[in-house]
Order: sequence, then C-alpha cells, then structure tokens
Amino acid sequence: MSDNNNKKPETNNQELKEKESENPQNIEEKSKDKKETSIEDKLKDTEDKLLRSLAELENQRRRFDKEIKDAFEFGSFNFARESLAILDNLQRAKDAIRNDKDLKINKDLEKFIENITIIEKDITTIFEKNKIKKIETKGKKFDPNLHQAMTEIEDEKSDAGIILQEVQAGYMFGERLLRPALVGVSKKKN
Repeated sequence: MSDNNNKKPETNNQELKEKESENPQNIEEKSKDKKETSIEDKLKDTEDKLLRSLAELENQRRRFDKEIKDAFEFGSFNFARESLAILDNLQRAKDAIRNDKDLKINKDLEKFIENITIIEKDITTIFEKNKIKKIETKGKKFDPNLHQAMTEIEDEKSDAGIILQEVQAGYMFGERLLRPALVGVSKKKN
C-alpha cells in the first residue's frame, strides 16, 4: 500500500499542474503572450519583406536606367562598326592609286589623293563628334584588350611587346572597344 500512497501524491502533483494550466486565467495569459509574440514577429517579418521589396524595386529602377542609357549610347554601335569599312576602303584606295604605275605619271594624281584625304578627315571628324576615336598604336605597349597581334617583328632597338607596325586601325566607341587594332609587335632576337 505504501507504493500506492507514493504514487498518489505524484499523481496529485501532476493533476495540480494540469489544473493550473487549465485555469482560464493561465490559458488567457499564455494565449496573450503567443499573440503578442506572433504579432511582433509578423510585424518584423512584414517590415523585412517591405524593405526587401523596396530594395528590389530600387535595383530594378537602376538597371532600367542603365539599360536606357546604354541603348542611347551604344544603339548605333553596329552601324559605327560597319562604317569603319569606309575609312579602310579610302585608305586602301589611296595606297592602290599611289602604287599604280599608270596613274603615277598622271599630273592630277596628287589632287585626287588630296580629295580622298579630305573625305577621310571629314569622316574622322564625324566619328570623333560621335565618340568614335582611333586607338593610338605606334610605339605603345601591346595591350590585348585594345590590340590584336598579327605579326612579331624582330627588333633589337625596341623592348619586347612594343607595337612597331599598324596593319589596321582600331577604334573605341566611348569607353567600349569598337574594333581592335591589328598590329605588328616587337620581339627580341634569340
């Protein structure tokens, strides 16, 4: 019987705890705590979501503004690249005319070449007004971001990697590479 008596008080303690927890006042306090905690948590979550949404909207606005700016600045990028062929062809024409045996004896040859040079300068001026500039090459250090090496030229006078020859001019469109310069680069003799 003593065993049963020992169990009863434990049961009584447990029952008391259950009764206390079932007490309407305790239930109300627990639910209020839960509600307050959950309302505060919900408010924090909502505030966090709002801040994230605002940050996302700001990032999208910035991206959109950058895309519009790029479209205005570089919208004519392909047109500019293809227009470089005009300058190339004018230069080839001048070289071909100067090297032609039959045209060399023509007294008007220099006037003709002069006119082609004027056209070249006009096109170059139009390009410069539109942020298209020629890349300087001769005597400069080779930069793979701006130049494309076509040949290596042995030269003891120059340091290795210095541009000695320009095969085809390169151009920048603002800060963007329009076309790399095709160049001949110095190398040391072995």
